Amino acid sequence: MGDQPRIGVLALQGAFREHARALRRLGAEVVEVRLPEELEGLDGLVIPGGESTTIMRLARIYGLDEAIQNFPGAILGTCAGMIVLDRRHLGLADLEVDRNAYGRQVWSFEADVEFEGDELPLHGVFIRAPRARELGPGVEVLGELEGEPVLVRDDRLLLATFHPELTDDLRVHELFLQMAEEAASVRSL
Repeated sequence: MGDQPRIGVLALQGAFREHARALRRLGAEVVEVRLPEELEGLDGLVIPGGESTTIMRLARIYGLDEAIQNFPGAILGTCAGMIVLDRRHLGLADLEVDRNAYGRQVWSFEADVEFEGDELPLHGVFIRAPRARELGPGVEVLGELEGEPVLVRDDRLLLATFHPELTDDLRVHELFLQMAEEAASVRSL
């Protein structure tokens, strides 16, 4: 990975512009991804929140489902992006997720998330948020809300049930860029 990481943001539907803005603030070159060939040469990929059913349907139509499954870089999945990556969908993350686990849109909320290794909590925006129901043995919990995992890492995947792109706190995106750098260095060996 060069001085400026190249990060793709899946731009089929959802909060992709907000992720792009956060990543640009951290110095990344951002590419909006709508076709499989746009994944080439990227250090990482963000699958944003939105409607998981719509994202999966469009990914299949454009051939992005297989392309994402074969993508070797780090991947950040937030809210619907976490669902898309779980065992029942693309099968990249060793976890199962319940959609809309906290209720309908009107029950959306904001809360402070305990962030592993940092005394300062993350501010989480939970919009029809999923719940991580079952985590595989290699999945590391990085953030909790009232004892429930809301930010997890599974090898090169970073998954959040909330929307870090809707706050000014860039720590989740910073961690993702570090993971993209790690994944790139492993691939270059």
